[in-house]
Amino acid sequence: MSPDAILEWFDRTPIDKDWSFSECKPSDTGKWTHGYHRYPAKFIPQLVEKLMDTYIDNDTASVNDPFMGCGTTIVSAISRGFHASGTDINKIAYLMTGAKAKAICPDYLKKKVNDFLLQICPPEIESELFSKNQIEPCIPEKHLEKINYWFTESARDELGKILAVIRKEKESVIKSFLLVAFSHVLKTCSIWSLSSTKPSRDFNKRSTLPYDAIKRHLLKMLKGNSHFYDVVPSHVKDNPDSYLKIRIGCAKEQPVPDDSVDLIVSSSPYVTSYEYADLHQLSTLWLDLAGDLKEYRKEFIGTSYKHYQNKALKSLIASKIVDEMEQKNRKKAKEIDAFYIDMQEVFNESYRILKLGGRCCYVIGNTKLRGVDILNAEAFADSLQHSGFKLDRLIKREIPLKILPQTRDEKTGRFASKDKADAQAYPTEYIVIGLKE
Repeated sequence: MSPDAILEWFDRTPIDKDWSFSECKPSDTGKWTHGYHRYPAKFIPQLVEKLMDTYIDNDTASVNDPFMGCGTTIVSAISRGFHASGTDINKIAYLMTGAKAKAICPDYLKKKVNDFLLQICPPEIESELFSKNQIEPCIPEKHLEKINYWFTESARDELGKILAVIRKEKESVIKSFLLVAFSHVLKTCSIWSLSSTKPSRDFNKRSTLPYDAIKRHLLKMLKGNSHFYDVVPSHVKDNPDSYLKIRIGCAKEQPVPDDSVDLIVSSSPYVTSYEYADLHQLSTLWLDLAGDLKEYRKEFIGTSYKHYQNKALKSLIASKIVDEMEQKNRKKAKEIDAFYIDMQEVFNESYRILKLGGRCCYVIGNTKLRGVDILNAEAFADSLQHSGFKLDRLIKREIPLKILPQTRDEKTGRFASKDKADAQAYPTEYIVIGLKE
């Protein structure tokens, strides 16, 4: 399909109401383990489930997500008893996905959580058996200055003691579960402004006490695990590592053999819309996931830190977008160029791992940046063809306001609060589906 034909295809494609899922409540989209940890702009499990219902017709399928993020695709695949694989360069995303995809015996997990809560109980209810005052706080020394920037001294020390107890847990699946809870509550226990779409401090914020925050969230996670445990097939619960292949790494290199995957469902980063390393920096600092945050940022696809000198775009649609941005902002044009080059290589890898007859489903939206229409979906469709795919289907869906922020600063392309925004962000998005023939 020529670039002009692709553009015409997109223009004539109507919104499909069946893919909006506007009837879903937060309890639906956050079911099972999906509510373990906040994550920006995540898609919902109902979308993944509908794609699996449409394109998978066997009980032993393999599902992949090269940008697994908080694990929506991975968890959905595991719930069906499928093999699940994926990558993410974001180390906290890897931690989240690994914890969310493991169904733990509810009675056993409840006992472990209760034991943990006893060890971290606040001073006024300390027992003779456990004394929090005897716990030495675990605070990464090399990140102390940055941690002090975001936390009061009392919150920092209490969180450090909680982390010290978690670090002593010997069972990896329980330790990961507790670390995800710890990571999730960091923002509510800090002076990080929860009303801002970028890292900023709010000195008037009434931060939640660490013990209260983690206890409340662990009780929620226990319920989610219990519901997940009820739906995951026994053969997967008994052999979780045989069905789960995930790793920290670039989307261009998946941990599966050639021609082994039935379906890919993924939502890639957008062009500089989210700096995931920045948004998860509290977890990165506390869990000591990166030696240098600035260098860590440079590894992410979609980051503003990445430029290429010796790689050329194949998609004419992507090239036109870059050329138009070049007239407005040369630096931004280089960022967009790098993003589309990276995505072309990801699509090449998708083609490698899919079986004949397998499909890749990329969820992406369009936007406007500095007056230039950023036609991500059209550029993805064009690029998929260059990787060998046949364009099989295009789904245009509305995004309910409750699922994704809808306002954006047009100059920066970043999500913004309604009073500071000057454009809609992604009121609709596309699922671009490629078929390997």
